[in-house]
Amino acid sequence: MSDGQARGSTTLDSFRFDDQVVFIAGAGGSFGRAAALGFASLGASIYGADINGAALDATIELVRAAGGTMDGRATDTGDADAVERAYAALDSTYGRVNVLLNLAGANLPLGQPIDVDHRLFSDMLRINLTSKLLTSQQAARRMIAAGHGGSIVNVSSLAGTSVLGRESMAYGVAMAGVIQLTRELAVAWACHGIRVNAIQPCQFVNPGLQALIDDPSRSAVVARMISGIPLGRMGIASEIVGPLVFLASPAAAMVTGISMPVDGGNLAMNAGGSLPTA
Repeated sequence: MSDGQARGSTTLDSFRFDDQVVFIAGAGGSFGRAAALGFASLGASIYGADINGAALDATIELVRAAGGTMDGRATDTGDADAVERAYAALDSTYGRVNVLLNLAGANLPLGQPIDVDHRLFSDMLRINLTSKLLTSQQAARRMIAAGHGGSIVNVSSLAGTSVLGRESMAYGVAMAGVIQLTRELAVAWACHGIRVNAIQPCQFVNPGLQALIDDPSRSAVVARMISGIPLGRMGIASEIVGPLVFLASPAAAMVTGISMPVDGGNLAMNAGGSLPTA
């Protein structure tokens, strides 16, 4: 089989990550934990980073209990020095990186746009956008030096394409930035065989969203969220793993610079549209 055929193979082996190292930023969160378990089950060695050290440790324990290989370091991925230290630790542990999953982020309501404090706005950009540049730079330097290329997958959001409201302007601006950052890096690093893509999830159940769901006073907000998802429900964290695996794998060897909706049809539906009755 030629090298080109191997890169473009669509056999099930294309979705294996044996002998590959996957760096997961945000490995203590819902997406990060699901991704760590999923990629480890496909043969990858995982290195995790998360600002919440206890949550990261819990992910590491779960992966190891399932027979996988994972190490990590508590890291603020929006801090350049901290990111550099995390990658230095990865170098000592595994000596390489093949895949970067940028899954860290936070959506904190900051008030109406006219009242948003510029310092809090800047911090939201640091957490959700700058962090992805910092981790990508460190990964790309290693991929380029090794000469083997690699794959970077960023998590953006539907908020990067359309407005959510609910005092989430800063988050939306950051997520739009992630989509453009993905394009910029995909073009800049294509000559090195580094593919850069993004996913755009709709609402996926996580601890914060679960608290909203469980609050009877917020039932109208929850109903509004679900009304915009043609599949009629929110996602669960395990459902993010398949799209991540595809974009990171050789099966997507000719895919770079895209933002893939993982949204139950949300972006396909006009804001003023109505779902048909069964």
